[in-house]
Amino acid sequence: MADQSTQQFPKPSDPRQHTVLIVDDEPALLRGLERTLSLAGFDVVTAKDGDTAIQQLKGASIDVVLTDIELGGMSGVDLLRIVRAYDLDVPVIFMTGKPTLDTAIEAVSLGALQYLVKPLDEQALTKTLARASKLHRIALLRREAMKRDGEIDPRASDRAGLMALFDAACKKLDMVFQPIVNVRRRAVIGYEALVRSSEPALSTPGTLLTAARKLNSLPRLGRQIRSRIATDIARLSGDCLIFVNIDTADLSDPALFSTEGELSQLAERVVFELSEQGEIELVRDLGSRVSLLRNLGYRIAVDDFGAAQGGLKSLALLEPDYVKLDMSLVREIHVSSVQQKLVEAVMSLSSDMQATVTAEGVERVEERDTLGRMGCEIMQGYLFARPSPSFPAPSEQSFVP
Repeated sequence: MADQSTQQFPKPSDPRQHTVLIVDDEPALLRGLERTLSLAGFDVVTAKDGDTAIQQLKGASIDVVLTDIELGGMSGVDLLRIVRAYDLDVPVIFMTGKPTLDTAIEAVSLGALQYLVKPLDEQALTKTLARASKLHRIALLRREAMKRDGEIDPRASDRAGLMALFDAACKKLDMVFQPIVNVRRRAVIGYEALVRSSEPALSTPGTLLTAARKLNSLPRLGRQIRSRIATDIARLSGDCLIFVNIDTADLSDPALFSTEGELSQLAERVVFELSEQGEIELVRDLGSRVSLLRNLGYRIAVDDFGAAQGGLKSLALLEPDYVKLDMSLVREIHVSSVQQKLVEAVMSLSSDMQATVTAEGVERVEERDTLGRMGCEIMQGYLFARPSPSFPAPSEQSFVP
């Protein structure tokens, strides 16, 4: 630090005082920073280690965190990850006397606002902290405005925040189940398992999968989902099939192929759904991986068929047992001759491949009846039942009279 006797610091321009949490395991440096920033007009809270810092964050309103990147028992990077479990927006600024490219890259990738090298320039430091504090206030005002308008801003401000949200969402996973029915037989043949989370920021499958993909955590999420499904279907009597969505990334996870896996004892009742929109052709040794799953007793479905180009390639590569028509082909099919011709072509090809066609997203009686006249008997959609944790039964009125 420079000479601390000078008091010619730029004062924070915001009339409200900025609160800075300083975290450093060197007592002398911690006292020096506290004195310097107090003279500059900041309200200063200090912590000698990561655990104390977390307690300070829980008990005080902090505008910005200034932390050394080496804290002994906990690194500054570890602290940043934990901070995001409590506050998605508070800016974190790292400081270090031993800068390295690797730590700088990791700090920035996780969302550190800035990476400062000791000895710190006092004027630059106070300007940086004041600017960071203003950014935090803006973020808080934005969330408050959205809350007032009846909205929720679930977005994480950085990678560390996304990791915290994802960890929370994984601890709050729930599964819901939607029946798949044979309309001619008026019977449930299976249920599709659909993931949800009670974490508001990542409550839908789309947001949860996007976060997992960004964090390279799809296999971890897949294992947790399969474990939860295995627990839930123990409540399901009979021999109904269970349709389980997997990502192409799961095909590279050894746990999926393990005979000790969560679903392995139920393999003959499980149909793994792979979306046509996934990059199936990029999976290494795809044929042998799919064959191994079949040898274990699992069946394979192509999901969302017709939602993207290149669907014929997914059929050729997977040779599926089930082809699930995307709802874009099903909605309003009773008034679209083009959709009807497409579905007829898919059904003809699927018949040649000995694959069963399932129509997803059936919501209207007219859609059901049109598909039935075309020979498609297996259907799924809100007409029959909405997804529920309790394995819902379709209403009698939803079937063909």
